[in-house]
Amino acid sequence: MEDSEIVELYWRRDESAIRETEKKYGALCRGVARSILNTAEDAEECVNDTLHQAWNTIPPQCPDRLGAWLGRVSRNLALNAWKRERTQKRQGGTTALLDELAECVPGPVTVEHELERKELAGAIDSWLRGRSREDRTLFLRRYWYGVELQELAAERGVSPNRLAQKMHRLRRSLKQTLEKEGYL
Repeated sequence: MEDSEIVELYWRRDESAIRETEKKYGALCRGVARSILNTAEDAEECVNDTLHQAWNTIPPQCPDRLGAWLGRVSRNLALNAWKRERTQKRQGGTTALLDELAECVPGPVTVEHELERKELAGAIDSWLRGRSREDRTLFLRRYWYGVELQELAAERGVSPNRLAQKMHRLRRSLKQTLEKEGYL
């Protein structure tokens, strides 16, 4: 079923929208959540919360790219769940992932800095557009979707060390760009 048809089901408040969303995007949402959270059960709960949020926000929202929208919702919900868990004890995988990016992205953004956040997002988007398709894909899969370095290396048939060097160069390039534009 096409995204526009699924969105139309939400607008008509047809409960089959949830089934169709799960069928088409459940694996994507599960993968995003699982890359951040530690257990399949937590990831499944995140997927359920994503579907619930879709039901509650469509309408009035009408996402153009449903898969990207659902991926973002899943990611945000998973990060919130991870933060709640982290307050209880420090976790390794996602902490390491966020630590890798810490040197090239400014600290937490508050509500007062919403304009700066949008400008920063625009600068990062512009930087990404200047990269090759492969580099953009690698960067987004690693730092947006949280795919493990070993998994990305295996997919590309390179060693994890070699890919780690490539990711380091990408982060350094991003950092230099953001420093030049005055964000760091």
